[in-house]
Parts: sequence; structure tokens; C-alpha cells
Amino acid sequence: MTTLSLAPLTGLPDGAAVRVLSPGQLAWQRFRRHKMAMAGLIVLAGLFVYVFAAGAVLSRGMCAPLGRELSGEAFANCNDTGIKLQAPSAAHPFGTDTIGQDILARTIYGGQISLLIGVSAALIEVILGTIVGSIAAYYGGWVDNVLMRFTEAMLNIPSLFLLIVAAKFLGGTIPELTLLGRTFSSSVVVIIVIIGFTSWMYLARIVRANILSLKEQDFISASRCLGVSNARMIVTHLLPNTLAPVIVTATLGIANAILSEAYVSFLGLGVKPPTASWGNMLENSYRYLESAPWLWVFPGLFVLITVLGVNFVGDGLRDALDPRSTRAL
Repeated sequence: MTTLSLAPLTGLPDGAAVRVLSPGQLAWQRFRRHKMAMAGLIVLAGLFVYVFAAGAVLSRGMCAPLGRELSGEAFANCNDTGIKLQAPSAAHPFGTDTIGQDILARTIYGGQISLLIGVSAALIEVILGTIVGSIAAYYGGWVDNVLMRFTEAMLNIPSLFLLIVAAKFLGGTIPELTLLGRTFSSSVVVIIVIIGFTSWMYLARIVRANILSLKEQDFISASRCLGVSNARMIVTHLLPNTLAPVIVTATLGIANAILSEAYVSFLGLGVKPPTASWGNMLENSYRYLESAPWLWVFPGLFVLITVLGVNFVGDGLRDALDPRSTRAL
């Protein structure tokens, strides 16, 4: 937590004071001056409202095969072949897909899946990358050599190839996940795990480089003299000083994970129907690029907006958290 303090300065008129800002407040001030980052933040806020709050209002309608009105994800998964491939209209603002499902409703619930995959995979990336990088840098020697050679070996394997192979052989081996009142199919869990476990390597190298420069400083030597344990040294003294690059990398990792899910789902190896994701909606549309463009325009637009918004925010965070940045904000 941070506080504001008012510190009188000599040379100022009587009663005058200067406002002293904490590092966090200075970072927020720099971030607010970054116009593209603020635009990205506003876009992402609107996107989250659409994806997580609009479903109760917009995902509702008559499901003819069942003869009754449905709402929520049940309406998004309603197959009504009598209205398949309908262009956008008042009844279906984004049109319908090849089996008569409402595209607007599926972009809402598919967005929940895509964002869940992005955030969860980025969290796994942060945990693994931070652990590997900090242990390698702190202990050095053969520990550093083994961990870094393994990291480099992982980097030399194309990540998309790893994703495809792992999705092919791990599909169906991981149980379903119940979270926030929803049950997510095993294909969703598999994609989260695969993306997280194939994207930590760059962060590990960043954390290692930062800790290598920190561990020779005087405050670390003083902590050793006081008998601070290795685990406590890493957790309480070293990692807090590497938070800035970790936060930036995690933010950009969300965008990369969403794109990775779209790649794998487009190849038919990602999230399986009837569960919707923006990626598998694109996979179902490639045969109708010209005859039914609404099938790919809307999910593709949401992927584009999300990735751009996250990248703009990540760019702003990088400049805001780096006091040495000379970029004009």
C-alpha cells in the first residue's frame, strides 16, 4: 500500500509544499499519459463487460427444435438448422452459423473461453518462468547450466509444433474443470495447460537476467550475513525487484495465448464443440469466406481487438514501470 506525503522544501514560500508520489503512483501517472495504452485499457474494459455481463441480456431467444425460449449458454448452443447461414438481421444481429446457432451469443460465451485460456495460460507461464529463472540465477553453477540448457532446448522447438503435438496426444486425458459456476470441457483444460507449459521460456531468461544483476548488490549480501534463508531471499528480496518485467510479460502472454488457441482451434485440435471459442468459430467458417463472411468477421474482429488492446496495455506498462524509459508519454 502507498501513501502520499507532503514534504516542505527550503527555498519555497512559507506554507508551500511539494507533493511526493510513490513509485506506484508515478507509474500510474506515466501509464495515463500513454494514449494508446489508455485506449487499449478502455477497449478491454468494454470487451470484458460484453463477454461477462451482456450474456444475460443479449443471449436469449427462441430455440425452435425445443419449442421454448432459452437464455445464456443454452441458447448459444441451440442448433436450429431451419435458420442456418442467415445473414445479420434484427433477430440475429451477427447472423447464424452452419447449424443455425446464434453467432452473437457464441461470441459472448466463446469470448469467455478464449479469455479464460489467455489469462490462465499466462498465469502458468508466469509461475513456471519465475520459478525456473529465479532458481537458475540464484544458485548458479550446475543448477543454472541444467535449467538454462533445458530452457534453450525448449526454445529451439517451434512452439506451434509443440502445441499441435501435445493437443493431439493429450486430448481427453485431462478431466473437466468447474470454475465460476461453469464446467469447462477437457479440451479447454488441455489447451490452457499446453499453452502455459510451452510459453514460459522467455520469461525464465528475463527473470534470470534480472536476478543475476540483483544478487550481487549490497542489500543481498547484508541479508546473507543476517542468516536469511535461500527461499526467503528469493521470495522477499529478489522477486519483488523483478515484478516490472514479469507484469509486462504476463500481459503480453495473454495476447499470445489467445492467438495460440485460435491457431490450434483453427486446425481442429483445440476447443471442441459444442463449447464455443473464438478460435473454433473461425475454424468453422473457412469454407464460407466469401459466401457467408459474417461467420469469420465477428469472431476474427474480437480476436483482433483483444490482441491489440492487450498489446497496447503491455506497451504502456513497459514504459510506465521502467523509470529509465525515454519514450515520450
